[in-house]
Order: sequence, then C-alpha cells, then structure tokens
Amino acid sequence: MLVETHLGKQAAQAVPLSDAAMRLGVLPMPTLQWTPEVERETAHLYEKVKRVIPPVEWPFHAPYVKAINDLKRQRNAVILAHNYQTPEIYNCVADVVGDSLQLARLAGSTNADIIIQGGVHFMAETSKLLNPDKTILIPDSKAGCSLAESITGADVRALRKQYPGVPVVAYVNTSAEVKAEVDICCTSSNAVKVVESLGVDRVIFLPDRFLAQNVAAQTKVKIIAWTGACEVHERFTAEEISAYRANDPELKVIAHPECPREVVEVSDFAGSTAAMIDYVKSQAPKRVLLVTECSMADNVATETPNVEFVRPCNLCPHMKRITLPKILESLVYLREEVTIDPALAARARLSVQRMIDLG
Repeated sequence: MLVETHLGKQAAQAVPLSDAAMRLGVLPMPTLQWTPEVERETAHLYEKVKRVIPPVEWPFHAPYVKAINDLKRQRNAVILAHNYQTPEIYNCVADVVGDSLQLARLAGSTNADIIIQGGVHFMAETSKLLNPDKTILIPDSKAGCSLAESITGADVRALRKQYPGVPVVAYVNTSAEVKAEVDICCTSSNAVKVVESLGVDRVIFLPDRFLAQNVAAQTKVKIIAWTGACEVHERFTAEEISAYRANDPELKVIAHPECPREVVEVSDFAGSTAAMIDYVKSQAPKRVLLVTECSMADNVATETPNVEFVRPCNLCPHMKRITLPKILESLVYLREEVTIDPALAARARLSVQRMIDLG
C-alpha cells in the first residue's frame, strides 16, 4: 500500500513569516509517503500505540511521525505534549510530556533552540514566560481554552477594587495578561498549598469555579470564586458516574478537580493530571474510569496494559486543533511564534515564579 499526502503551498504561504522563520529560514516540505523504509523506522513507535491506534490508521500517521522526528534534529527543536494530546503526538513525536506546568518547567532544562507546544495557547505563553530566550511555537494559535478565555486582566483589576486587600490566586490555565495581574499562580495539585501559604482568611480564586469549590472543601480559607469552567470537565455529572458504577460495581472512578464538586464526591479518587496517572500506575485497578479529557485515557493505556479503561470520552476541541500535519508545518515554516510584551511578561513571570518557589 502506498499512501502519499501533500500539504497545500497556498495555505502555507498565507501566513506571514515569523521572526524565527526570517532568522532561521524555511525548509522544504518533506514528501510524505508510507514506504517500507517509513514502516521500518517507525515500527518501534507503533509498538507503543498499537493498543489505541488501529493498524489501518498507522500508514497515515507514520510518514508525518518520521518527517517530524527528522526535522526536529535538523532544527534542534523539542516538542512538548500535554496529556490531552492524541496518542500519535504524545507517544510518537513528543520529547517532553506532562501537564502544563511540568511542560513549561522541563522545557527550561533543554538546550534546544526551538520549543513547539503541543497544547493550548496559555500553555505556550507559560513556556515563553519561563523560557524567554527560546523560540516558542504553537502549531495553531487558535487552540484556546474556555478557562483562560473566561477572564481578562481588566476583570482581575475590577475584582481587586471590589475586594481591596484580598490576594488573588490564578490557576495556571490563564493568559499571561491575567497572570500579570495576580499575586500567585497554582496548579490543581498545589492549589490548597498555595491558598494556605498566603496566611490570610480569604482569597480570590480564579478562573475555575469547580476547582475553587474543591479547594474550599479542603481548607478553612474562604474562597471567593470566579465563574469560569472547563468545557470538558463541566459536562460530567454525578448521575452519569453513578450509572457507570451501577453497571460495574468494581469500576474505579478517578476525577480531575476541574469537575463539579458532586462528581468529585462520588469518585474514588480526585487529583491533578499527574496524580491521576500515578494512581492508575500504582493501584493498577482492573477497570478504571478517568473523568477527564478522553485522550488522556489512551495515553495512560499505552503504559498500563493490564488496566481496562472505560471511556466517557469528552474531547477538548481546542487540544484537537494540534495535529501531526500542523506540527510538521510549524517545524518547516517556524510558525506560529508566541511573543509576549516584555513588560507584561516580567509581571506575569513573577506570579508563576512565586508558585515555583513554594516547592
């Protein structure tokens, strides 16, 4: 079987060249064919994902996988992939995988000249904040986030006027503009620690109202919440989880704290993306339901072959804007470059660094 795919030159030329492309130059687009050589050179990667990618699909992915991995070496580039990326990205072309903050922090330890963010835009901004001297690219700048887009810097300034003197904690799922206006950032794993580290009796917590509810249940600090929500996690309901349990009493349910409080309450375990993965690996339940973005179950499944995953399958449409063809275009044409105004970046970096300094 011969499969050949070409990317349109008109689409490639429609976007002006970035500063990085002007400095480093555009490369020729590789020819993408499923050949015996491609099959041979990608066989070890398909072995990793064969549980979640059918054999009929691999000939379409493999030419991109080989081309991307070849170009990474030529460009001295690394690819960061969030846990919600599809398996062919997460397992086959990514150099660093994890949650958004893990990716940004680990990116700082690389000697690569170029970092490609397999994730949504706020993640690419955070990578730029922590790696200001590196070229950060995102394959599709329209890969947004309902949480990050639910609040602006002006909203934070209005909250400060409404609650003078009350410190503001921002989830990392926020834009650089918002990070520049808050006191400190947090992740889902350290949110309680960050809130209590401020030594006050109340804090403003933004933008996720469900994460705020789940934090409030674990601390005596009063939480003043914003109204944002993740469009993936907010769709889960306690009734849905109970229905899964009724049909399978042995099922273990693991929820992300961006889910509504009632979902967390009927789950066996709730924790950050990293904590959910650790639970599956350490506890090795026979069957598990990950109450989070659907691709994460595929990626964890590649590392836990003895665990059966029940998939409710809520997909993030923004994460799915990142694809192998777009990553390849990003490497060839060095787009789309993420830039942040230096003055704003300096302020935003402070709130992230304060969180990191907590340990």
